[in-house]
Amino acid sequence: MKTALKIFLSISLLSVFAFTQTLNDIKPAVGEMAPEISMVGINGQPLKLSSLRGKVVLVDFWASWCRTCRIENNTYAQAYSKYKNRQFKDGDGFEIFSVSLDTDPTIWKKAIINDRMTWANHVSDFKKWDSQIVTTYNFKYLPHNLVIDKNGKILAKGLFGKNLEDFLVTRLAD
Repeated sequence: MKTALKIFLSISLLSVFAFTQTLNDIKPAVGEMAPEISMVGINGQPLKLSSLRGKVVLVDFWASWCRTCRIENNTYAQAYSKYKNRQFKDGDGFEIFSVSLDTDPTIWKKAIINDRMTWANHVSDFKKWDSQIVTTYNFKYLPHNLVIDKNGKILAKGLFGKNLEDFLVTRLAD
């Protein structure tokens, strides 16, 4: 009987700890360096996340076939317009690096235009969920995002809707 009780308590404790893990604890975690992303940009040339060092960067994982992503693109467009030239404690200006899980370049480019994603940093390897970036950044759903500082350190993850703007406001330079 004591053995059964010990097993039950062990399983209960493991369950509690498993379900209390937050998005920010999943690797790469807040406080860690964001892994490099190097993919083909919308113009057909390679583009690297590290090329944006010095700025606060929203790394956005999305796809044209993801309805929630398409809605969130409006939030990003508004934030980009409002904060792209602002000074932050963590960097000079705000940029967005959009990583698409699309498979069709034509549909991807059309979605960028239709959603008014006016920033220049759009990349995709056109492998959908088979992209190595999914494993590297350890996500299982779209949209997914994180914010990095001027050095590439992850400041926050999972900022959607008003939470993104609220976060950016707290990071503005005085």
